[in-house]
Amino acid sequence: MTSISKISKFPHLRQDFAASLVVFLVALPLCVGVAVASGVPAELGLVTGIVGGIVTGLLPGSSLQVSGPAAGLTVLVFEAVDTYGLPALGVIVLIAGLLQLVMGALKLGRWFRAISISVVEGMLAGIGLVIIAGQLYAAAGLEAPASGVDKILGLPGAAADAFGSTEALASLAVGAGTIAVMVLWKRLPKGAQTVPGALAAVVLATLVTLAFGLPVATVEVQGLLDSIQPPGGDAFGQLASIGMLGTILAFTLIASAESLFSAAAVDRLHDGPRTEYNKELMAQGAGNAVCGVLGALPMTAVIVRSSANVAAGARTKASRVMHGVWLLLFAALLPAALALIPLPALAGILVHAGWKLIPVRGLVSLWRSHRGEALILVVTAVSIVAVNMFEGVLIGLALSVVKTAWEASHVRLEVIDKGAGPVQVYLSGNATFLRLPKILDSLEALPQDRPVELDLSGVHHLDHACRTALENWAERHSATGTDPVKVTEPAARAKVPEPAEAEAAAGAKATAV
Repeated sequence: MTSISKISKFPHLRQDFAASLVVFLVALPLCVGVAVASGVPAELGLVTGIVGGIVTGLLPGSSLQVSGPAAGLTVLVFEAVDTYGLPALGVIVLIAGLLQLVMGALKLGRWFRAISISVVEGMLAGIGLVIIAGQLYAAAGLEAPASGVDKILGLPGAAADAFGSTEALASLAVGAGTIAVMVLWKRLPKGAQTVPGALAAVVLATLVTLAFGLPVATVEVQGLLDSIQPPGGDAFGQLASIGMLGTILAFTLIASAESLFSAAAVDRLHDGPRTEYNKELMAQGAGNAVCGVLGALPMTAVIVRSSANVAAGARTKASRVMHGVWLLLFAALLPAALALIPLPALAGILVHAGWKLIPVRGLVSLWRSHRGEALILVVTAVSIVAVNMFEGVLIGLALSVVKTAWEASHVRLEVIDKGAGPVQVYLSGNATFLRLPKILDSLEALPQDRPVELDLSGVHHLDHACRTALENWAERHSATGTDPVKVTEPAARAKVPEPAEAEAAAGAKATAV
């Protein structure tokens, strides 16, 4: 009787248990790889994965989305740690988490859906380019330059150095082999693919390194408890820095946008309950606040783990919670296993992950259908590489706003001159200051010794700048002895006549300015 009641209470336990193991196997190498690439102890990546599974996993929002350290924040975390130090990372993540909680409480989660998808894809593409460039150095056992541009420009010199070193060539071989296994793994029978490709690649790279005694660097292990360092008073004192406040804002906005866009993508993969965006934003905030207290990496929802969770047959949030438990048990019971993992293997995983962030095929189709959006994507990506993450995203957002404003101000000006009688000018669409120079150029080219009728009845929106400019033009345009310009008001401003006035008004639509 007891077993029957337990089954009825957890009807999907079997499916969720199986899915949790798959997600754990996918998450394990990614947690470690993201931490190493971010310049922090490997264990901190596991801590964030544990918190993402157990803390965020228990909270409402999205039932099947899985959270943890994400490759998308690797560049930003590395820059923050390099600039402010590892102790400050906890403060940054903590404040970012609290801001997410506030935004969720204010019901701002749905507004992140209004961000241009081209900006988000451009952000991810820029991150992917920086990750690939940086991890190519790591795959060769070389130190990467600081800026994104220097990383890319320095690759030819790094290649020359690598080909002159036996150790570097061995390291590159391990990294290249890891990428090859991950690419080819998808071509194997589905039965073999029950083991995630990333895990299989890391295991094979580890076995090859041990079997042949390759001179390859491996992960440094400090121990789970030794890696957890809550931020102290000195770290909080850095909040007076404008740069650190900007970094916190960047963490908050980018992590929130990535999580909520991931939620929208995951919702399309299953027929279960839809994401409640404000609650999901608060769940992400709670998880990041806990990660900040523990001095760990920031978290976002991760589409790779989430899609693996759905594909493995998960039905409830129990699968993501259990995956956090498995990460905790691994970190507590088998920490020495991390010390066997070759660093170039993790670099290979991140190169593969970075490539998947670049929408190569999508960019080609986007260029054919919406070149303006494709341009925003490319400019955002290039700006992130050339400047930094935060300013690159701001450039993309600004360009998106300018494009939207320009498209919203479409206006058509038609001049009909029959050679005799008044010149008729029809203006339609949205007349804003953005199109004012073009409008005035056309109007000022009209003959001043002929009557002009300007019909604005087709104008949907006429801003103050345009109205003032048109009134001034109409007042000064006509030459002495010529009838003044007649202007028909926009339909939105025209008075609706009473039935008794309709007939009298019928031939008197034009009014002199």
